[in-house]
Amino acid sequence: MRYVIIGNSAAGIGAVEGIRQRDRQGEIILITHEAHHTYSRPLISYLLLGKVTEETMRYRDENFYAANNCTLLRSCTATAIDAEAKCVLLSGGGSVPYDKLLVAAGSSAFVPPIEGLSAVKNAWSFMSLDDARRVDAALGRDARVLIIGAGLIGLKCAEGILDRAASVTILDLQPNILSSILDAEGARLVQNHLEGRGIQFRLSCGVRKFEDTLAVLDTGDTLPFEILILAMGVRPNTALLRGIADIDKGIVINERSETSAPDIYAAGDCTQTMDISSGQSKIMALLPNAYMQGECAGMNMAGGEANFARAIPMNAIGFFGLHIITAGNYTGDVYAHTEGGNYKRLFHSDNALNGYILIGNVDKAGIYTSLIRERTPLSTLDFALICEKPGLIAFTREDRKVKLGGGVQ
Repeated sequence: MRYVIIGNSAAGIGAVEGIRQRDRQGEIILITHEAHHTYSRPLISYLLLGKVTEETMRYRDENFYAANNCTLLRSCTATAIDAEAKCVLLSGGGSVPYDKLLVAAGSSAFVPPIEGLSAVKNAWSFMSLDDARRVDAALGRDARVLIIGAGLIGLKCAEGILDRAASVTILDLQPNILSSILDAEGARLVQNHLEGRGIQFRLSCGVRKFEDTLAVLDTGDTLPFEILILAMGVRPNTALLRGIADIDKGIVINERSETSAPDIYAAGDCTQTMDISSGQSKIMALLPNAYMQGECAGMNMAGGEANFARAIPMNAIGFFGLHIITAGNYTGDVYAHTEGGNYKRLFHSDNALNGYILIGNVDKAGIYTSLIRERTPLSTLDFALICEKPGLIAFTREDRKVKLGGGVQ
């Protein structure tokens, strides 16, 4: 059996490990356009901050490929898939045949067509190790940095470079930072924290055009810069399966990570799957989901019967010591508590927890995440106690036994 995997990040690595749980002999070939050993993309800001090195940010150790008897084709781009001939076409004219194929092609930075952008010399996205290397080489004490996008990528970039630049300004069309994961009040709390460290914000504002190293805003104001970071969101890489498998906003997969095309699976940021917290099919570009989808795909590619049906939107992140964890969706009734720098919002309806926002104290987030993933009926526990002081004491004796490993569900 020959397994071919397009992608060398979390989903692709999960697939290798899933395959090897069932098949120790089959040939595995990974195809990646990057030149690197697998690494953890969320750590690239910590590389600039000096908290990790390129070695310590590896997603698996140096011997991973040899230990799993797989071949890594680096600096190699998959340009097309011939589903009838069952082969992947490569840049340069070659091809790789497959028996089972996984598309784990990830996502790419969204770059809007802004006048003058193509002429800006030091303009990069911030999604890869190569991006981080370019930014690292350009930074200096006299460098003014303009980041377009106040989402997770833009803010983590700002944290990583703040002490190595003359100034960091973040621009966004939305009135609030982290608008995809925080409500307005929570966003304001985080923004105050970041402003206290020296990051500047221009919100509800866009760029009309660029004139060399000058951004002309839609307000008429101008912002000079030496380095421009484009962090305006991502788009799933779906082109390889267009016309071959079902694609909505992402590649549509089922609980087995199968696409609608025979012997072709997909996993990770390029896919669209069911969010159990909302019952909606959506893109959930998160590393844990990517790995579990990839592992599920790998096991099934090797003849298994695996399912991953508990995907939810979830983010765990921190900025200068302020921790944030969010999960699920923000619909239903709201339990709200704010005390000092701690911020908690729980969203629930129809006897189930739908989602939460925790800022500051995030120690018991796992309990809330479990309630969402397992769709636990709130009537079976002391929900008032869970809201105030999450802990196993709020569960029934039987449920406590199960969660502590002393019972059977």
